[in-house]
Formats: sequence, structure tokens, C-alpha cells
Amino acid sequence: MGEHTPDRIAVRGLTAHAHHGVHAVEREQGQTFRVDAVLELDTAPAAAGDELARTVDYAELAQRLHGVLTGDPVDLLETLAQRLADVCLADPLVDAVDITVHKPQADLGVPFDDVTVSIRREKRA
Repeated sequence: MGEHTPDRIAVRGLTAHAHHGVHAVEREQGQTFRVDAVLELDTAPAAAGDELARTVDYAELAQRLHGVLTGDPVDLLETLAQRLADVCLADPLVDAVDITVHKPQADLGVPFDDVTVSIRREKRA
């Protein structure tokens, strides 16, 4: 018997102008950042009762993620990703989360499409 594939709720492409980065010009001018959050949880209770209270309100979650994205600047995308994951895992219904942070306007000195940092975090039992 294979393991049950977890249900997922995804918010992709959440976008904000923010000031994360190591370099002074990044802190001063800021740039566009995007976030993808994929939550793992059991949606069956919500589906059975058709009740929002028994699942994740993704509109509310998006507001909280946006608040982190536009909040206190950090040097590293890794730090930002962890803060975003922590917000998701704070919801008691979320078992695990995959976060990807995009920094498409980073200055690499060469042409590129995107820079991303992706992390997966699971709730500790």
C-alpha cells in the first residue's frame, strides 16, 4: 500500500516590492520579490462540512505572507523563506509547507530569468 498523498493548497506568485538583500543598494531601492507557498493538510473535514473554519483561509494566509515579505529586511533569501514557512506552520491545520522565494531582479552580472530559494518544512510532532 502506497502512502496517502497529502492534500495541498497553493498560493503562487504573491508579489511585493521589498528591501531584502546584502548590498546597500538593495536595501535602499528595493526590488520585486515573489513567493510560492504550497501547504500540506487534510482538507477532508472541510469538504465534508463545506466549512471554511476547517481548512486554511488562503486569503488570510496571503495577507500574512505579504506582511512578512514587506516586513523587516533580511540579508538572505534563506532567512526570508524560513520566516514565511514559520507563518504557514503556525496554522494548526498545516502539516508541512514548501516555500519558494523568487528574486527575479537580482544583479548577477549576467543575463538570467530568475533566482529562487526553495525550502520544505514539516511540523515537528
